[in-house]
Amino acid sequence: VLDIDEMEILENCHYMAHPKSYSFVPGPGNFVSVLADTLAKGFNIFSGGWATSPAAAEIEIITLNWLLKLFKFPSKKGGGLFTSGGSMANLTAIATARRLRCGDDFSKAVIYMSDQAHSSNIKAIRVLGFKKEQVRIIPTDLEFKMSINKLKNAIARDRLEGHSPFCIIASAGTTNTGAIDPLNEIAAICKAESLWFHIDGAYGAAAILSKKGARQLKGIEKADSLTIDPHKWLYQPYEIGCLLVRDHRWLSKTFMAKAEYLRDIEGNKSEINFYDHGIQLTRCFRALKLYMSIKTFGLKSFRKAISYGVDLAEQLEAHLRMSPNWEVISPASLAVINFRYNPIHTKYSEKELDALNQKISNAIIESRKALLVTTILHEKIVLRMCLINPRTTLKDITDTISECEGYVN
Repeated sequence: VLDIDEMEILENCHYMAHPKSYSFVPGPGNFVSVLADTLAKGFNIFSGGWATSPAAAEIEIITLNWLLKLFKFPSKKGGGLFTSGGSMANLTAIATARRLRCGDDFSKAVIYMSDQAHSSNIKAIRVLGFKKEQVRIIPTDLEFKMSINKLKNAIARDRLEGHSPFCIIASAGTTNTGAIDPLNEIAAICKAESLWFHIDGAYGAAAILSKKGARQLKGIEKADSLTIDPHKWLYQPYEIGCLLVRDHRWLSKTFMAKAEYLRDIEGNKSEINFYDHGIQLTRCFRALKLYMSIKTFGLKSFRKAISYGVDLAEQLEAHLRMSPNWEVISPASLAVINFRYNPIHTKYSEKELDALNQKISNAIIESRKALLVTTILHEKIVLRMCLINPRTTLKDITDTISECEGYVN
């Protein structure tokens, strides 16, 4: 069976922790978290209710409190829970926002996000029963950040037409470009308009541990709810996402559902049952791996690794700008950069450039030397790198760039 696993299964699964895995969000795990997962899964620890696993609940609370402190959320009232990933965290956040802001009638409710917001938000909105016409997709500016003027205009227009704006979803590090929406300005709008402020920081929120990221993420502490994905930039193996909220009672108001078969394990008000804070009743013990890796390596190691990724993307940008063959489409932001092959000495049409860059991506993936996929920005097919793996070196990247140039000829 192990031979089959090695030859037929593992050989046909992409190794996300490879130094030349540049695409999507290639968060590598760490051996301590793998050990923690083995313990949690091996003992099949149920972390839904306090009474069955009080130590698991305490570890989750402790780890959440570390994150609340990191993002400057209220320490006493604040709360949250660990989820399967950013998709479930966003779904939980929007469900909470709907419950707290709209009650049972959300027929006139309107929600706002940018054209660069993650697709999981659209999925969540659809699952929660909102209609397409209740969603406003706000255009972004030249830096791929939500346009504040267009956001304000959309809210004003909706109020005039009798709609009920209730939530703005801002991005703290978009998947496409690493862009951060104007968090302070959006927070001010939410306060003035009495709207729920959700920040999807599944990718970029962890950059707060770096000096550059902390400056860029100012305003993140003003969110009502915040999505973080430890299995991205906190180097945890799949699955672990996280939702933080300013008041933990918001979650129980949204998700608590009494059941007679749970009456003996309900506990008292000081004992948190995480099945009352989210959709899942049965939950695996996700908190243990993040807890153990932080205790083992310390936040200083995480800061160093995150800062390395931010700097590496900037080094790549400098390398590309010195080359006559490459065009930077979106500059390095939170370790993400987009570029395309566009040599200054050869004239290609936009259609030809799209075909060339798609050819480069297809060829290098087929070679199995690197994973480098495309995205679309400004209606152009471009190559995208996400450089959060601390094992990736600048030489790895420049070698890949040279390989890419070879596929054009």
